Amino acid sequence: MSSPVKTWLAPAKINLFLHINSKRKDGYHNLQTIFQLLDFYDELTFDITNDSTIKRLSGNEEVNPEQDLIIRAAKLLQETTQTSLGANISILKRIPAGGGLGGGSSDAATTLVALNQLWKTELSQSELMQLGLSLGADVPIFINAKSAWAEGVGEILSPIKTPNHVFLVVFVNQHTSTQEIFSHKALTMSPMIGKISDFSELTNTHNDCLQAAIAQTDEIRLALEHLDSCSNLIGQARMSGTGSCVFAEFANEKDALVALKKIPEKWMSFTAKAINTSPILKWAVAKR
Repeated sequence: MSSPVKTWLAPAKINLFLHINSKRKDGYHNLQTIFQLLDFYDELTFDITNDSTIKRLSGNEEVNPEQDLIIRAAKLLQETTQTSLGANISILKRIPAGGGLGGGSSDAATTLVALNQLWKTELSQSELMQLGLSLGADVPIFINAKSAWAEGVGEILSPIKTPNHVFLVVFVNQHTSTQEIFSHKALTMSPMIGKISDFSELTNTHNDCLQAAIAQTDEIRLALEHLDSCSNLIGQARMSGTGSCVFAEFANEKDALVALKKIPEKWMSFTAKAINTSPILKWAVAKR
């Protein structure tokens, strides 16, 4: 007999800036960024079963189950802990895939945290973060569950507190290839290594991947120009990660909602508030 279904949240993130410092011998890049968590979520439900089968019941239909980070995360935890339990998993997807908002990584992180509790496998947060890193460089930030200054490939994290601002996020409905961006001639580098204190005022909000992303899809440039024309935004509009989502920052929700109404219908857009901690920091959310 299965246990009650529980619903867990997986938040989106944006990169308040992204500096690429150097290329590593393993092919990855050393970077510096601030991961800002947002109160915009995918919802995952887990029905724990007494057999070892892991199934995706609904959601993410466009992704092959064997390639789905949710399924891969569940199987990795199962293999690591040798649990005999299984799970039926469903996802209500809100975070646009392939937009630089970390949706897939966040879903994988929430899966690891949720099943670690529901299966009673009792791995520590640091052990879960190590597992998550093998799935993707952005997974540990979501398991750590705090907005953070990040270095290395994104796994060296220092939690920070950011202002309670509101972000207008625009997805141009086109995807960018991270692999192509990191090999593109337009990729810029910031070899000078900064310190977290240098960014207390976010004086350098440049994204080194921006021009390479625009070379893939010019819609990113158009969306940035549109956001920069909005009233009362803080600083300039920016791109998250390797794209293709862009965002503008506002001091209050009212200004963000006024700007939201002016976004062209051809683009997906939403507003979300900055959060310093993710709901999964409490290891659970209320049963729905």
